Order: sequence, then C-alpha cells, then structure tokens
Amino acid sequence: MSKKFWLMLCASVLAMQAGVALAQATVSTPPVANTPEAVVRQTLLKLVPKAKIDQITPSPLPGFYQVIASGHLVYISGDGKYVINGEVIDATKGSSLTDDAWGAYRKTELAKIPVSDRIVFAPEHPKYTVTVFTDVTCPYCRVLHEEIKAINNEGIAVQYLAWPRSGVTGDDGQLTATYKEMVSIWCAADRNDAFTQAKKGHDPKSADCKNPVKDQFDLGLRLGVTGTPAVYAEDGTLIGGYLTPAQMLQAVQEHSAKGG
Repeated sequence: MSKKFWLMLCASVLAMQAGVALAQATVSTPPVANTPEAVVRQTLLKLVPKAKIDQITPSPLPGFYQVIASGHLVYISGDGKYVINGEVIDATKGSSLTDDAWGAYRKTELAKIPVSDRIVFAPEHPKYTVTVFTDVTCPYCRVLHEEIKAINNEGIAVQYLAWPRSGVTGDDGQLTATYKEMVSIWCAADRNDAFTQAKKGHDPKSADCKNPVKDQFDLGLRLGVTGTPAVYAEDGTLIGGYLTPAQMLQAVQEHSAKGG
C-alpha cells in the first residue's frame, strides 16, 4: 500500500473522528453476526471505533457496501478486505455513484424536517425549493440573505435550517453565543423578521422555547455539512455555498431536469 494512500486514509479517519466528536447520530441496529453487513460494520469500527453508523446498504459497485457514518461516505467490501475512500465514477454512465448516494440519503433525511421547523422565504407560487443550512453570523450567509427577494423573484423558495458554526457547546461545555442567538430567532414571535434583523447584525431579543436548532445542527453533521451556507437542491444534491440568484436558478433547473 502506497504512502500516499495511507495518508489519504489517515486523513479520512481523522476527519471522521472529528465528526464523531460532534455528531449525535443514532447508531443503526447491528445486523446478524457473520453477515456481510456485520463484517462491513466491524471493518469500519476497527478504523474508527467511535463512528456513528447511519446506513449500510449494498452498493452498485459489485461486492461492496455503501456506508454513511459521521458525515462521511465510504465503500467497504463484503469480506472486509477493502475500503474505498473517495468518489466512485460509473464509467458507463459518466455519473458519480458517490454523489448519487449522498443525494438520495440527504433527500430522505431532509424530507423528515417539517416546514414548521424551518424559516421559509418563498414567492407566492414557487417553482423550485432549496434547503439552506445557515449561521446568522457568517458573511456569505448574510450576502445570500440580502438577495432573498431576488432569489424569490426567480421562483425559488428558500427554506433555512439552523447550523451554528461554533457548535452547540464550546470547549468550556457552555452553550455557544451563536447557538443561543439562533434559538432566540427560532423562538421569536416573528421568526422571519428576527432572522432578517440578525442577518443585518442586530441581536434578537433573548428567548427560549422547545426548538429544533440542536437537532438541525446534528442533522447537518450527519449529512456532511462543514460550513455555511450549505445549499441543497430538491434531489438532495449540494449545489453550493453562496450562489447568486442567477447561479441558483441555473443549478436548481439542472437538477429539476434530471428528475430531482
């Protein structure tokens, strides 16, 4: 095995371990011992003992299983001998098996979040919808929201989910300022106005209530979010960070044409 591959695998393991430190995903039910799924699970846990495994499914790649764990996707052979870390291309179709797998998984998981838990800015009759993991303090999130009317004018509804970049708790174990700010927004009487004012740098009135902010942050980790804004098309494909209204329209149209 080449030194380069070892470095790539070690980097992947370290990245996955970092995701584990933040993620709170529920571990899926272990399969029956000695099945290929059990072997795949054991192989991954030997590499990353604290990995939170969300999904193990047969892969289009013969003899391999697709594993989504702690915000990462890898392929592991049913006998546990081989691990593929990286993009897998179907040369006959010219498409990415990895992108397709992530898209399907993200679409399913995002569909579980009710609209009532999102902050929505939409035209009267939207043609397209994007889901955006956002932080109220990040510069490009603010730029994107400054253009929300132009985005809506393109027929695109924007549904925001909370993803405080500093996490839910800091190194001191205390709730982070950004998390508390986003909770105050989600608990505001007028979420949309509080959200817009926060994007302009105005602190929301402190508030607390039963809210989805932590759950949405944890979901982002499971889906592989590493920064904000993270913009997803309806088919679950990550189409951007920041996109201009014209770029966003082009991206959602492309994914709509693909049957998303």
